[in-house]
Amino acid sequence: MKNTAVDVKPVSVSGPNGRRNFLKMSGLALAGTGLLIAGCSDDDDSISNEQQRPGIRNGVFDLGGGDLGILTYAYALEQLEANFYTQVVNNTNFRSTFTTQEQEILVDLYNHEVIHREFFRTAITGALQQAGGGTLLPDLTFNYGSLNFSNKADVLANAMALEDTGVRAYNGAGRYLENLTYLGLAGKIVSVEARHAAAIRDLISPGSASFAGDNIVDPATGLDKADNPSVVIRDVKALNIIQTNFTAQYLR
Repeated sequence: MKNTAVDVKPVSVSGPNGRRNFLKMSGLALAGTGLLIAGCSDDDDSISNEQQRPGIRNGVFDLGGGDLGILTYAYALEQLEANFYTQVVNNTNFRSTFTTQEQEILVDLYNHEVIHREFFRTAITGALQQAGGGTLLPDLTFNYGSLNFSNKADVLANAMALEDTGVRAYNGAGRYLENLTYLGLAGKIVSVEARHAAAIRDLISPGSASFAGDNIVDPATGLDKADNPSVVIRDVKALNIIQTNFTAQYLR
């Protein structure tokens, strides 16, 4: 199943509940502040470094380095998550595969990830203009192979993997952001991604402690896991879902 990152109108569901409202409000809060980033002045020398701006190198797109590289890295991950949930909520068997409550949560996650993707598209476009050059990451192409979007267990297992990856990606990359505006907004986004991860885990194992299990929260520190971009990119590429080739020469 091959897909590009395009908008597909989500199905609508009714009957909001507590968890659904919790997720919805977190997404709306980001939507209300996200676009401010494109208008912020930036004195960070790293994003003015022409050698590390996102763009084509040796015929392949490179994510770049510095703050622009981290933003572009996050944009690639948000494209993946948005596309995944696009396939989920627009699958012809969506209503018969998931309960009404599950549909509500999955539609909210879809809407959040599209907001995140468009936020980064706008933010990076503005940042590139301020830096005086660089190229926006193109729309990525995806292939989910044998993943059955009509199988609840398969969909939720893949959603859990993607959400957990998103959390450790933001946690790991945040330390490299020098612009405090970018860092603050990344912190808001990762808090939403963590709620997504908890919601998906609760759908898989209702009423259990899996949403904060030792495999995602370090029992010694009480913190979510964090991995450098190089580790996350390696893991995501190993899934063989993203079909568009890219490099990350300047990300650790």
